[in-house]
Amino acid sequence: MKAKSDIDVAAIAAEIAQIRAMAIDRLRLRWRQTFGRTPPKGLTKDLLGRMIAYRIQEEAFGGLDRATAQLLDRLACDGKGGAEPSRRLKAGTVLIREYRGERHTVTVVPDGYVWREQTYASLSIIARAITGTSWNGPRFFGLRMAKDADEAAAPALRDMKPRRRKRVLKPPLRLDDAGRVVRRHVRATV
Repeated sequence: MKAKSDIDVAAIAAEIAQIRAMAIDRLRLRWRQTFGRTPPKGLTKDLLGRMIAYRIQEEAFGGLDRATAQLLDRLACDGKGGAEPSRRLKAGTVLIREYRGERHTVTVVPDGYVWREQTYASLSIIARAITGTSWNGPRFFGLRMAKDADEAAAPALRDMKPRRRKRVLKPPLRLDDAGRVVRRHVRATV
């Protein structure tokens, strides 16, 4: 990587400005030069330009740090492998949770969490003490969503779907031997 003093920021900005002004055919050619392969067909002119500009900046200033790259990889997996970013709570942060009509206040300290004037190593231990059952502490205190939040909402969505209605289908009118109308109702699900 180049030293910061060797980087010509104005030249990089000018090159990015040129990329913004390019036609899509020229962007595809530039993509092949930059990435060494044909660009994906679905990319718009804007996306092609942005990705090429990012590569130029990455080569000049360096790429993402490892933690950011891992976070983006987890997010790209759409929930697989723990897409939830890890949260660092600063000492002094106060977490409040009401459970069964009682308000519970937890304060973050450098060596753990204080609840009812006692220090605990994790939020999960506190959540278990409050509820009497095993809980994910960060989830109990609202710091993390349930992994299956979408699946938990599925029953409610299912109830919102319109139900199929039974409709009475009427056959054509029939006459009996005396000339009276004979009606028969047939129930069918449509």
